[in-house]
Amino acid sequence: MFFSNKPSKPQNRIDTLIGAATKVVGDISFSGGLRVDGLVKGNVAAAGEEPSTLVLSENAKIEGKIRVSHVVINGAVLGPVHATEYVELQSKCHVTGDVFYKTLEMHMGAIVEGKLVHVEGTTLQEGFTPAAAVDQSA
Repeated sequence: MFFSNKPSKPQNRIDTLIGAATKVVGDISFSGGLRVDGLVKGNVAAAGEEPSTLVLSENAKIEGKIRVSHVVINGAVLGPVHATEYVELQSKCHVTGDVFYKTLEMHMGAIVEGKLVHVEGTTLQEGFTPAAAVDQSA
């Protein structure tokens, strides 16, 4: 009862890797931990309500919306970032879009071309629907 608002713990392991020489075109839905070293042209969203962690390396680039519980960015993002728990923007980070967060850590040198928006809870922002919830029958 008293611990219902306790933040979820980030995923400590990486379950999936998108390598430096890899280009993915399309939306990605994942669970657990995902590390991106390459290029993703599409939305990246965590499946379900379980804690998830997305890590973008220095050479990584995502062109699309991000929706996860925990994210660590040291590469480039062209699109909004939605983290229900924690965002870490490392020194080589360059985000072009708004960043929605509950807890934020921003290192010297990180660049955000957009708004930093503190939010409570896990509500979706700007009508973004995780890839797993999109109706594929249409």
